[in-house]
Amino acid sequence: MCTCINFKTKDNYFGRNLDLEYRFNEKVVITPRNYEFKLKNGATINTKHSIIGMATVIENYPLYAEATNEKGLSMSGLYFPGNAHFFDEDNSKLNLAPYELIPYFLGLYSTVSEIRDIISNLLNITNISFATNLPVTDLHWMISDENECIVIEQIKDGLKVYDNPIGVLTNNPPFNYHLTNINNYSNLTPHNEKNGFSDKINLKQYGQGMGAIGLPGDTSPASRFVRAAFNMLNSICNDDEKSSVTQFFHILDSVAIVQGTTITKEEKYDITTYSCCINTNKGIYYYKTYTNNQITAIKMTEKEKNKKELSIYNLVEEQQIKYVN
Repeated sequence: MCTCINFKTKDNYFGRNLDLEYRFNEKVVITPRNYEFKLKNGATINTKHSIIGMATVIENYPLYAEATNEKGLSMSGLYFPGNAHFFDEDNSKLNLAPYELIPYFLGLYSTVSEIRDIISNLLNITNISFATNLPVTDLHWMISDENECIVIEQIKDGLKVYDNPIGVLTNNPPFNYHLTNINNYSNLTPHNEKNGFSDKINLKQYGQGMGAIGLPGDTSPASRFVRAAFNMLNSICNDDEKSSVTQFFHILDSVAIVQGTTITKEEKYDITTYSCCINTNKGIYYYKTYTNNQITAIKMTEKEKNKKELSIYNLVEEQQIKYVN
């Protein structure tokens, strides 16, 4: 359960809600330039570009949930259970394990256009886990820069690459369903609408927002997709940094999951564990957690871009309250 959006004002912003019933020791991690990644296919890469995002670090390897590189290319993995299908290695393909996609593409490339053909024609996402105690997670991915956005899904029929004109991704069903389903809501509007029911009766709107009656409010992936798209595409805000970041988090808040409202089959509470917003032009990672509403910012500085090792920042989890008297 997650929602990812790409939002543009003067700068470009990329981020997501991470919805889970557990935590994964996540931290904000900056990977410097020329950092070595050993791939499961036997190859080794050294990053051309530094990367900032949320990750679990195991043996100096950042397992990114989402990230942006210094060129503004961004990528996020979202849960895609039952539909994701990963294959055995194919010697004619570029074989990457699911957790390797973000460091590989963000470490080596700058734009969506550079990687589109590679993904479409060469990529094979393999069923190889990082470690025996870390099973492969069913994922699909949204990738964007300030000009393009795509979704990649590998299912039993093979790898699918979709243009994403909306700039939103959630979870199941596959992305082509979401692109079709959103047409069911084409009548919604942020405006006050005239009576279209019948000219034989006098119907009046008795409150603001009635033009959007029918906008789904539940936490299912299809409903979150429609709600996030409606709120983002109708969003109006100033284009300065504080206004843009504030608006971005308001959009994510509209699809956030409150503890107790979504219970898994295992009787655990699915919640929005954290929300993040990355200024992809400036390399600034903003986040807040379920237990701390205050926005925290971490910059990808030139010093960190050129370090030899990872820069790792623990999350500020305790609620920050400003008392004024």
